[in-house]
Amino acid sequence: MSFDYKKEYKEFYMPPKKPTIVDVPAMNYIAVRGKGNPNDENGEYKQSIGLLYAIAFTIKMSKKGDYRIDGYFDYVVPPLEGFWWQDGVKGIDYTRKDDFRFISIIRLPDFVTKKDFDWAVEEATKKKKTDFSKVEFLTYNEGLCVQCMHIGRYDDEPATVKLMHEYAEKQGYQIDITDRRYHHEIYLSDARRVMPEKLKTVVRHPIKKK
Repeated sequence: MSFDYKKEYKEFYMPPKKPTIVDVPAMNYIAVRGKGNPNDENGEYKQSIGLLYAIAFTIKMSKKGDYRIDGYFDYVVPPLEGFWWQDGVKGIDYTRKDDFRFISIIRLPDFVTKKDFDWAVEEATKKKKTDFSKVEFLTYNEGLCVQCMHIGRYDDEPATVKLMHEYAEKQGYQIDITDRRYHHEIYLSDARRVMPEKLKTVVRHPIKKK
């Protein structure tokens, strides 16, 4: 049976529908940076998703080729995630989607090294005849955060965020969104196949002690 990060690390991927505090360790990701409205069909965000999954599945399916990754075990590709921010805005303004900046990410299994990642980029470039120069190997230590499972439309997230911030305050923390710590979303539903009111999204904000 394939290793499923969502099931094995429920504290990071399957939080309850009420806010909780979590300490997120350093992880490695496939990452693509960009900007613009995520709903734009021809925008950078939609393009970033295609690039991410191409590399993710090149690594996952390496077991069927000649390239060998030390410590490889079969696994389910982790969910799509995103770090979001807007220049000059504290937090997120959902009415200004054209101003979004983002880092789209998919978690890499711990056994994948930078060397393995570079091989996957080269392999995908060769096979798909696509430019993968925007794709990078990102190590990110998120640290202490408040998070919550949000059910529903992305535009309705502010209500969930408000609950998260109130909970963090009561626990003696303050929100610590900076130019290095971001509004973070983990997408557990495929928005193309799930009704908007049923979408499951983990929303996570960095915090620090008051």
